[in-house]
Amino acid sequence: MKQISVGIIGVSGYTGLELLKLLLAHPVFKVCYLANTQGVCRIDEIHKGLCGICDLEVQKADAKVASQMCGLVFLALPHKEAMNMAKTLLASGTKVVDLSADYRLSADNYARYYCVHQDQENLAHAVYGLPEYNKEAIKKATLIANPGCYPTATLLALLPFVDYIDEECGVFVDAKSGVSGAGKGLTNNTHYPHINENLFSYSPLTHRHQIEIEEKCEILGHKALQVQFVPHLTPLTRGMLVSVFAHLKQAMSSSDALEILKNTYRAHSFIRIRENPVDISSVAGSNFCDIFAQTRGKSLYVNSSIDNLMRGASSQALLNANLMCGLDENLGIPRTPYGIF
Repeated sequence: MKQISVGIIGVSGYTGLELLKLLLAHPVFKVCYLANTQGVCRIDEIHKGLCGICDLEVQKADAKVASQMCGLVFLALPHKEAMNMAKTLLASGTKVVDLSADYRLSADNYARYYCVHQDQENLAHAVYGLPEYNKEAIKKATLIANPGCYPTATLLALLPFVDYIDEECGVFVDAKSGVSGAGKGLTNNTHYPHINENLFSYSPLTHRHQIEIEEKCEILGHKALQVQFVPHLTPLTRGMLVSVFAHLKQAMSSSDALEILKNTYRAHSFIRIRENPVDISSVAGSNFCDIFAQTRGKSLYVNSSIDNLMRGASSQALLNANLMCGLDENLGIPRTPYGIF
């Protein structure tokens, strides 16, 4: 099969590293361009674990150079920076998978929670990359907005039940993430003495991912729901555990709730429906999302887990790229978790 040249802009971060590791083992995608915003060095000088594995040069990011070398580029950049790169890449005919928030929201919601969008023309054509709900659109796309880790875990748990939930009561989401989700930059919250043996919420009911969850419930689930979202930072390197609480229109048994999940995801190989509450270890290092549901009368509890760096970022981005390029969606996607339990 003919190889496809790909690049990563923003390769210095955790998601950039995970994506590069996946691409180096991919049978079709050939990494030919790596870049960050700092300047020239070798990739194994940034990520020491790649010594003896990959010594490609990391260039100072230049969208024009990337478009000349690549048929597809992954952007693992902070919001605001990604859209400037994407605009040039797309104008040159290069496909883009953006792992930032720049193309996930409507222009109005993006302006409300981030800044005024600088590429509204391409924003109008961006496809939200949640494969279980948008596969056919992803196949035809030139620009993928890769979902955030919190919205991925939450939406996969919540969307099967939107027609059964009493929308007047809203939805409450309790989400816990490993500290890698905060990125490499050191902050007071991620400083080792603070995060070690500690657990705390941050941005309760005001987190930016709350509007992403609400917007996609309306677009993908065709139901406007008010979502109250509270994220927590945990003393784990990676992984995410989400608990969704909702009030149903009518009482439902736990077995019926599990059957709804099984019917929804029967044809989707990276969703596993569990008979017991889920855990992080069973998905860490893989693209799987594990989901469990239980009810008590009209009260619904849905529990999901993902690896925030994989299904919440890099492996989902690769799966979207496979679909965009007409490849088998499973190509190069990690299936075996690191966990031993």
